Amino acid sequence: MVATTPAPRIRIARLALFAVFGLNGFLAAVWIVHIPAVTRHTGVTPTTLGMLILLMALFAIAGMQAAGPLADRFGSRALTAAAATILSLALLGPAYADSPGTLALALTAFGVGNGALDVSMNAQAVHVERAYSRPIMSAFHAFFSCGGFLGSILGAAAQNAHWNIHLTFGLATVLGLVIVVTAIPRLLPHVSAHPDSASEPEPRRAIPVEKTSWWAGSGRKVVLLGVIAFALLMAEGVAADWSALQVRDRLAVEAGTAGLAYAGFSATMTLARFGADRISGRFGRVAIVRWGTVLAAMGFGVVALSDWLPLTLAGWALCGAGLSGCVPQVFTAAGNLGDGVSATDMSRVFGLGYVGLLAGPAIIGWLDKMVPLTTAMVVPLVAMLLCAWAARAVAPEPAVPR
Repeated sequence: MVATTPAPRIRIARLALFAVFGLNGFLAAVWIVHIPAVTRHTGVTPTTLGMLILLMALFAIAGMQAAGPLADRFGSRALTAAAATILSLALLGPAYADSPGTLALALTAFGVGNGALDVSMNAQAVHVERAYSRPIMSAFHAFFSCGGFLGSILGAAAQNAHWNIHLTFGLATVLGLVIVVTAIPRLLPHVSAHPDSASEPEPRRAIPVEKTSWWAGSGRKVVLLGVIAFALLMAEGVAADWSALQVRDRLAVEAGTAGLAYAGFSATMTLARFGADRISGRFGRVAIVRWGTVLAAMGFGVVALSDWLPLTLAGWALCGAGLSGCVPQVFTAAGNLGDGVSATDMSRVFGLGYVGLLAGPAIIGWLDKMVPLTTAMVVPLVAMLLCAWAARAVAPEPAVPR
């Protein structure tokens, strides 16, 4: 196959979508690093904060499920604009909340916007990737990670400089609205959900696609992809919430040193995502998921067995590198099932994956009461091996003759 250079509007759409993914990570990070400040001025206890974060997660899942059908009906560009606007404005809520009740309302809106943006921007990424005719999904997720890093650094710097939280969140909101106005109009317009006609605009009056049963046709594939996403994001959640504690408890090091575990995980995940598309283009999606999860399983194995700090940190870094390209391949596969409801398929896969992100840390916390924390790392290790076994699920759908 001869490589072709994408049209300028396709390249511009890709750059614009990089900005949107970066914005999502940036806004989420700004909120996360300000959680202690928000809890102080709202008088929220740690227990109540946990309940509010769970509430936000539940509404994020609701936003995902609503965004899928809406993106299929009105187009991912329109939904991306709406969701990014909601998320940008919702960031102001925690800054101005003055009680647990108002904070709950603010986090509800933030959760809906974040969930809807996750689905809509990834549905747009599938369209852009089809137009490119080569893998580019992992790079979008790399920019999400970069946005999160930038948001955490700038958010921490703003707090160290004693900036008023209203000013910090206000500037972040303005940045979000600027990107909505300048970048999102350059995304691709509403296109068909069928991979072989992705570059053709749909008629203005789209006819809904009937499906006799959610389990019929591609439904089973959606469930399998959702289960894989659950396992992958469960492993990411374990790394995010437990890596530092695992290193501290296993090796009895200082908290600052233990924090290097997640830093290494995040760094290798972000950097490897910039190279995952090239590997996917050469060896295919299945190879990325199969060998990536094998690498991640090896990393969890090293973490479970190592008594030496450098080796343990290398194990967590290996987990990040292995997981880096897997989730983008799952989302690409879900968005290319060719059943006419690609965004809806993605929303279901996203929903199951997000549940895994929440469930993973909880599962490890429950096991920690019965076995050493390091022993509990066997759970994500086994999950990664099962993902490697099921990697064929992300293979491209066979072409349907016209």
